[in-house]
Amino acid sequence: MVQANQMTNLVLHTDFYQRPDVVQISRELLGKFLVTDMEGGLTAGKIVEVEAYRAPDDKACHAYQNKRTPRTEVMFMPGGYSYVYLCYGIHHLFNVVTGTEGSASAVLIRAVEPVDGIPLMMKRRGFQVEKPQLTAGPGVMTQALGITTKANAHCLFSGNARIWIEDRGKNIKESEILASPRVGVAYATECAHWPWRFRIKGNPWCSKAETKYKF
Repeated sequence: MVQANQMTNLVLHTDFYQRPDVVQISRELLGKFLVTDMEGGLTAGKIVEVEAYRAPDDKACHAYQNKRTPRTEVMFMPGGYSYVYLCYGIHHLFNVVTGTEGSASAVLIRAVEPVDGIPLMMKRRGFQVEKPQLTAGPGVMTQALGITTKANAHCLFSGNARIWIEDRGKNIKESEILASPRVGVAYATECAHWPWRFRIKGNPWCSKAETKYKF
């Protein structure tokens, strides 16, 4: 099993995460590779779908109006940490904190295209056949990659990281990115219409376009 402390210079560091524009960071995360070294072994997938969230003005953001709670406190950490929370008390959703300390912005990783450790992903999901439902959705993706809330507030670039993101040189052109409103945030009134969900056009591993979460 590859150990996390054997990470290479492909790993994204603070200069990527701690920039001020969470929307730009979201777009640039497309084509990067989310890697986990959890119990069972190494798994990785190319990021194909994301959503941006930003305090204090984004009503869809958990830290709207800079609200600080035990759950949102991690969002106020400097960029490069994980924010993992439970949705509906069941699904573990993985976010990347961005910006400087105190800014409370994050990117939800909604889907990846499996690349490494696919048999382990299938075992975790109980699949016999590889198909998009394996990782196409934020809840099933974390299940396949072995991510749970135990990984909340995890540094994504430390030498002993168990989760990290790599740049393997798969740059996505602006013309290949589809922008649309975020999923499941109708309560956020005008903010629900912001086109802050980004997908790689035509990629079958993206989640569906319906206006509710697909797990």
